[in-house]
Amino acid sequence: MNQHIPLNISPKELKKLLDDDSSQKPFIVDVREDDEITIASFSFSVLHLPLSKAENWSGKIEELLPKNAPIVVVCHAGVRSLNFGIWLLEQGIRKNVWNLAGGIDAWSSDVDQSVPRY
Repeated sequence: MNQHIPLNISPKELKKLLDDDSSQKPFIVDVREDDEITIASFSFSVLHLPLSKAENWSGKIEELLPKNAPIVVVCHAGVRSLNFGIWLLEQGIRKNVWNLAGGIDAWSSDVDQSVPRY
């Protein structure tokens, strides 16, 4: 795969993948800051890599990510996650990298209204 930018995935498409027992589950990376996670979090497991703390994790990014699962990157509205996804691909990550279009805000609107909006 020679991907240059992350592909967009809608909240509903992501929900379908997470619920489908026959599909390979994507690995979710949340790049929001700690205070954002406190306000609104997903009900499933994510790897939290706040962008403001990149110096703590950027050098070991390949160790932090699974070997074979597709990666979905999320943030509040989808902009930071898109940029992070581009960075991942620039690092030579050879995986499917998707950006959650609209971020957790869209997730809250389209999939799980119990997640607070901010």
